[in-house]
Amino acid sequence: MASPSLETGFDFTVPPELSAHAPAEARGLARDGVRLLVGRGGSTEGQPTAEHRVFTELPQVLCPGDLLVVNNSATVPAALPVRLPDGRPVALHLSSADPDPRGAHLVELRRPTASGAPAYLPPEQNPARPGLRLTLPAGGEAELTAPFTARLWYARLTLPGPVAGYLTRHGKPIRYSYVDRDWPLTAYQTAFAAEPGSSEMPSAARPFTPELVSALVARGILLAPITLHTGVASPEVHEAPYPERFRVPAATARLVEHVRGEGGRVIAVGTTAVRALESAVGADGRVRAADGWTDLVITPARGVRAVDGLLTGWHEPRASHLLMLQAIAGRPLLELCYREALDRRYLWHEFGDVNLLLP
Repeated sequence: MASPSLETGFDFTVPPELSAHAPAEARGLARDGVRLLVGRGGSTEGQPTAEHRVFTELPQVLCPGDLLVVNNSATVPAALPVRLPDGRPVALHLSSADPDPRGAHLVELRRPTASGAPAYLPPEQNPARPGLRLTLPAGGEAELTAPFTARLWYARLTLPGPVAGYLTRHGKPIRYSYVDRDWPLTAYQTAFAAEPGSSEMPSAARPFTPELVSALVARGILLAPITLHTGVASPEVHEAPYPERFRVPAATARLVEHVRGEGGRVIAVGTTAVRALESAVGADGRVRAADGWTDLVITPARGVRAVDGLLTGWHEPRASHLLMLQAIAGRPLLELCYREALDRRYLWHEFGDVNLLLP
């Protein structure tokens, strides 16, 4: 069973009104019109600084020769309506993470609500138990076999066809209570989405548009893909990261090494890109092609070896991702950015604003 949580040591409160309730396009903005807070580490003489920008200015913030490593995983409609044996409805979130070699899937059961955003079921209210059979749409069935955490369970699925096609026909994107209504799957895809597999959107890349990518390339900024399929991460429970499927192509590994050798910066777009790259670092500190499952947990004590910066969304104070951010940026810069974001009322979650950390 996975570790239940990691202590981040951060103490701040995100007011509910700072949750992005809808995509930028529904708020009167372009995708790339969200706000960008640029945090820079201080020199030996200076202190960290925070600069308030708009995401369309990213090409001017970066330097020619910098490399952006992006996650090309596409989001799948991983939320399914199911029924308990007594006929009561339950929501099932299917996690892309699948560390069970016997082929079982990880699932989370949640309570349906009138708003349409299923709610977290604490262990004392959760009907999950070994052997529980759930009725899925179109004659499908899921049988729970064993707990992975208090929230996630292994389940054997019996479906009338492949999982991907079944989800396309019967599933919808995972939505949490801070999002105002169901949005189409296209709202949860990034400009780089090419390999279906993520249960939740690799959201740091959401503000990119084809026009912005063209502007980056025209400035001499490089882009390279990795693939990491994200699992289900309920906002109510901050568990330690668990195994996820990833791939770092040989061409990306070579480009990372080339950029580092030429003195450029390797900037990960999202924590998923950090996890993939750092999982592909060998004992000699070099990035090589890699393909498999990663259970890497990045903390300040572990540090990073392949990443010089990070573009990411805003995280809750108990989110284990903050330990990764601290490993990259250092605590003083991270604390400054979060103070500024709260003071300036940046928006949180997958449809919100973003933070560029350049330590």
